[in-house]
Amino acid sequence: MKKANTTRDAIVEIADTLFYERGFEHTSFSDIADAVGISRGNFYYHFKSKDEILDAVIAARTRKTCDMLARWEAQSDGPAECIRRYLGIVLTNRGKIMHHGCPVGSLSGELAKLDHPLRPDASAIFQLFRDWLARQFAALGQVQDADALAMHVLAFSQGVAVMDNAFHDKAFVQREVERMTRWLADIAAAAANT
Repeated sequence: MKKANTTRDAIVEIADTLFYERGFEHTSFSDIADAVGISRGNFYYHFKSKDEILDAVIAARTRKTCDMLARWEAQSDGPAECIRRYLGIVLTNRGKIMHHGCPVGSLSGELAKLDHPLRPDASAIFQLFRDWLARQFAALGQVQDADALAMHVLAFSQGVAVMDNAFHDKAFVQREVERMTRWLADIAAAAANT
């Protein structure tokens, strides 16, 4: 993990981790301040409410997601490889997912249960993935079905994350990623033949 540049950055990084591992509702100001190692007075200098921290965490996650997607595009040979990278995140992040679920899905679900006003902001990260995946499918020649295919891939990743969290079955996750990778290869091959 990159070292935080400022106390504020450290608060956001620690809060992000705690919100993911414990949940937003079950993480207090004190939990975050203690983990960062600062006084409550110093903490309140940076954030006046837990919702301000949540807003900063969502903004940080959004930036990280945008950076990751841009990096994938820069490092990939084309749209099929970009989509394969997305499919592989359930394996790459399996240790965390197995114990805490998907960070985007778990926060969105928790905020929905709370009817929290920042739920749409948290769910907007799904929209980033959806739009990015749709662009990749469109680049593969699946223009008409690009959004539906993007939603299928998102549903796959969320479903696998929930099942891995429930069953801790690495073989299942590996099989599902392989199955989706073959499905993607068929789509890419069909596009290449048209």
